[in-house]
Amino acid sequence: MLTKVYGSAVFGVEATTITVEVNVANGIGYHLVGLPDNAIKESNYRIAAALQNNGYKIPGKKLILNMSPADLRKEGSAYDLTLAMGILIATEQIEEKHPLNNYIIMGELSLDGSLQPIKGALPIAIKAQEEGFKGFILPKQNAKEAAIVEGLNVYGIEKISQVIDFFNAEIPLEQTIVDLEAEFYEHLSNPEFDFADVKGQESIKRCMEIAAAGGHNIILIGPPGSGKTMLAKRLPSILPPMTLQESLETTKIHSVAGRTLEKAGIMTARPFRSPHHTISDVALVGGGQYPQPGEISLAHNGVLFLDELPEFKRGVLEVMRQPLEDRDVTISRARFTVTYPSSFMLVASMNPSPSGYFNDPDAPVQSSPQEMQRYLSKVSGPLLDRIDIHIEVTPVPFEKLSDTRRGEPSTAIRERVSVARKIQTERFAILENVHYNAQMGVKQIRTYCKLDPASLDLLKSAMERLNLSARAYDRILKVARTIADLDGKKSVDGTHIGEAIQYRSLDRDGWFG
Repeated sequence: MLTKVYGSAVFGVEATTITVEVNVANGIGYHLVGLPDNAIKESNYRIAAALQNNGYKIPGKKLILNMSPADLRKEGSAYDLTLAMGILIATEQIEEKHPLNNYIIMGELSLDGSLQPIKGALPIAIKAQEEGFKGFILPKQNAKEAAIVEGLNVYGIEKISQVIDFFNAEIPLEQTIVDLEAEFYEHLSNPEFDFADVKGQESIKRCMEIAAAGGHNIILIGPPGSGKTMLAKRLPSILPPMTLQESLETTKIHSVAGRTLEKAGIMTARPFRSPHHTISDVALVGGGQYPQPGEISLAHNGVLFLDELPEFKRGVLEVMRQPLEDRDVTISRARFTVTYPSSFMLVASMNPSPSGYFNDPDAPVQSSPQEMQRYLSKVSGPLLDRIDIHIEVTPVPFEKLSDTRRGEPSTAIRERVSVARKIQTERFAILENVHYNAQMGVKQIRTYCKLDPASLDLLKSAMERLNLSARAYDRILKVARTIADLDGKKSVDGTHIGEAIQYRSLDRDGWFG
């Protein structure tokens, strides 16, 4: 007897339907074909134990199991339940009272028949709905995540016996129902980290507000204990709330990586990723023998924070250059190519010197010019060229640290940022790949950042007197455009240019050039 059961494989952030064909013939043997990896090849042991512990068995017949398309590599343990149901129905141990071709069935089996969570439930559910499947049977831990897809019945199960009873005795499964919009707005909560807790640092708060309003990458330079990490952690709290579309995109990536939460089926908070400086280039941008999204993709629609930037391997930092420009990363292998989105804000921090102190005669440790040059050369010019805002962070004096008054809350700053982002959205509505000021190219800069003669003279004078590099020119105009948006001004004037010039510390003579 030949039986077909349907599962799914995830490549990148998209799913492909897999047909598992089970054929029973005379003889003895268990043959699994169709390019399965080791985890799938080992599934016969898990399936045999799970069936035995639930009153069934793998019969002593010749079983040929084909995973189609046969030239597509399959990986992971999520096909255990798919294969087990195919074996049970093909060997006529249970009846098929519900048509198998109406359902996608996925799940990893424990030896007692209970189900373990799988990766990629959301993209699988989206593909199942697109291809007209009636339902999706999967582990209960993934049910809320899959149920946010409308037009697909999602059944979260705990044991294989529930699926057997559903097909064999028509005992109904409990459907998981999620109101997507209600779920989305319910979990939009107050941020864990709030700018109201930050003492002093008013100029840095202003700088972070500008970065959030225009989507600008930013680097914070300051001695140990000046508050760089504390400020960076609070940046997501002033970014505009995610739209439903952004939330779905982000959830999809985290679903593929197996990082979604059981309680909330959809991600509503912008991600904040802070990898350690020992991270490899593959872990940062994604990849591996069987590609998985890296930190830059997990930070999609959120913030990637690189603390102590010069401590990262230079090769690791260099691989970020293309994703910072293109907002996605493509990983190519001999048999396939996958693309992961990676539209994130880069926030980096660094000490001004190896000792942590720069031009401070009272510092406990001093660094020689050679040590300074070696330290600063770890960060390349092309990478800095992709960072719009450089700001120096100074230690907070005792008077401000001991002040009991709370600062301006993140919610108030977020309102101003959201208004500025709305202006940019309307401005770039006709452009496909530009949504906020940081994404502007040369053509858009010339169109939307026109300067009057007085502002142009100010910029020229500043570049000459402060020894600003040529790469600072466009960055200053972009940041000035964002400052003008925060002020509600249609054109960029000298005030905006003057403030933007302050945010190019590393372009000044004495740092990198």
